Amino acid sequence: MDLLNTLVDKGLRRELPSREEALAVLATTDDDLLDVVAAAGRVRRMWFGRRVKLNYLVNLKSGLCPEDCSYCSQRLGSKAEILKYTWLKPDEAGQAAAAGVAGGAKRVCLVASGRGPTDKDVDRVARTIDAIKAENEDVEVCACLGLLSDGQAERLRAAGADAYNHNLNTSEATYGDITTTHTYADRVETVRKAHAAGLSACSGLIAGMGESDEDLVDVVFGLRELDPDSVPVNFLIPFEGTPLAKEWNLTPQRCLRILAMVRFVCPDVEVRIAGGREVHLRSMQPLALHIANSIFLGDYLTSEGQAGKADLEMIADAGFEVEGAGEVTLPEHRGGGCATVCGSEPAAGSASGRSDEAAAEVPGARTDLVAVRRRGAGTDVAPNA
Repeated sequence: MDLLNTLVDKGLRRELPSREEALAVLATTDDDLLDVVAAAGRVRRMWFGRRVKLNYLVNLKSGLCPEDCSYCSQRLGSKAEILKYTWLKPDEAGQAAAAGVAGGAKRVCLVASGRGPTDKDVDRVARTIDAIKAENEDVEVCACLGLLSDGQAERLRAAGADAYNHNLNTSEATYGDITTTHTYADRVETVRKAHAAGLSACSGLIAGMGESDEDLVDVVFGLRELDPDSVPVNFLIPFEGTPLAKEWNLTPQRCLRILAMVRFVCPDVEVRIAGGREVHLRSMQPLALHIANSIFLGDYLTSEGQAGKADLEMIADAGFEVEGAGEVTLPEHRGGGCATVCGSEPAAGSASGRSDEAAAEVPGARTDLVAVRRRGAGTDVAPNA
């Protein structure tokens, strides 16, 4: 297929494909799917070999967020029955992080709900970073705390943070349909602040919110322009009781095409399969490893993930290997060193009030695969790692 040959050649040269080429990837048929995966896999192996980087999420503060992001189960007014708790103490967060590192995670992502951190919050996170690195000095730490004010990125860097995550989520044209309490431009500015402070910038998207192919291409081209080291690709988890609970429009094949498009547009960047992979990729997860070079291990922010042991078995069975602590993630021309960071989980939001029975009426809905997290951080139950 001429399209795929062209995209592979461009990916190996780190050349940006055209918008038309990116759209064409999303428009390929199921008959072409394995060819699409194989082509994206050639680009992935060129820059990242057969390594898979493992990342681990620690939800420092769950729920009670004043923002109205429609995809998020922690938003203001959310009726999703998630865990709600205020800030974990540094030693509690350290214990949670240690579980992920013991399971093979190379990076820990510290996430807190909210519009953005206060200066007191930054101090709190700094103490948490100290606690984590005191026990695991080689672990990479990423912070994901929302919109940053001037000087906060520099303070996080000085405290030992290696990276900062803030996702664009969707296209600028449709952002106002998803969130009204802040703007797409606000998110872009926070990613730029992280860059300027010397943090490894991470920014990604959420697919499956009813967006068009054009929206997906727009947000990925926007990410390419921002040039983050890591692009997490989240697939919406339509939790019951959220504005997007009916958005069961992703198939495993669609997810693979989206991941391939991201790889072709961002060939030498760490592409991570983030929230929702178990729900939407399902048995096709091993194929996705041929495109993406990073995943989250275990659970997400407010939902359960695949068992950590199952993740490790899947990686090995697919012929890949876990990236070691001493290995450099990014290609040398990108500066090596810190590469991946954490993406937030695209789980659900406010108050549609739909019943489980109504959700089951949505064609293709797999509500049986959506499980609220009841273990790990903020509980007395051992984490899944």
